[in-house]
Amino acid sequence: MTAPVYLALSAQTTMERRLATIATNLANMSTPGYRAEEVKFESLVEQLGSSSVAFPTEGEVFTQLKAGPTNYTGNPLDVAIKGDAWLGISTPAGRVLTRDGRLQISANGELQSIDGYSVLDPGGTPILLDPDAGTITIGVDGSIVQGGNQVGIIGMFEMAPGPPPGRFSNSGIIPNAPVDTVIDFTHKGMKQGYVEGANVNPILEMTKLMMVQRAFESAAMAVNQSEDMVQQAITQLGPSS
Repeated sequence: MTAPVYLALSAQTTMERRLATIATNLANMSTPGYRAEEVKFESLVEQLGSSSVAFPTEGEVFTQLKAGPTNYTGNPLDVAIKGDAWLGISTPAGRVLTRDGRLQISANGELQSIDGYSVLDPGGTPILLDPDAGTITIGVDGSIVQGGNQVGIIGMFEMAPGPPPGRFSNSGIIPNAPVDTVIDFTHKGMKQGYVEGANVNPILEMTKLMMVQRAFESAAMAVNQSEDMVQQAITQLGPSS
């Protein structure tokens, strides 16, 4: 197989990976707290004869952690996080961080995420509330007040620099670096009655989708043309008699 064919096939592999991430982002553009996926590409240099050729690798998928837009809901159990901080929830995968602030109170009074996972306080413990104790007010520091009394605190957490996090469900991330409890609310905090949307720009994603599709088609055409040229050469040369 010739170097141009190798390059075209390698490019198709990387573009398939990118198409998959774009499709995932578009499917979740309305998912609260969702973090877009991106693909980082690198080149693998190989020596072919007297020339060095750079082949694009399959690409590493990483999570874009920038914040999404906040939307007003008026629901007292909805919260949006300001700054580089996260809610903590207890899941079968351990502690997961999320920016999906759609909360609810279970039948037994536990504060939970919209998916039914326990929301954690600053110490990593589930929070129990009395649904009949009155209107809930949530402060910028996560403090929960009912009937004039503080009845709990919603924990906010931040990740130290380290390896990229893993993913959990649509809007959760699994930290692969140490996690600290937020204690300084100067630039971080909680906003009651709001929900953070996905950090997906649908127009940008659609533009990328069209560009990648065109590039994929061009690579496929290059493969076909190269194979046709090889076949023509074989036919013209023919077997020696």
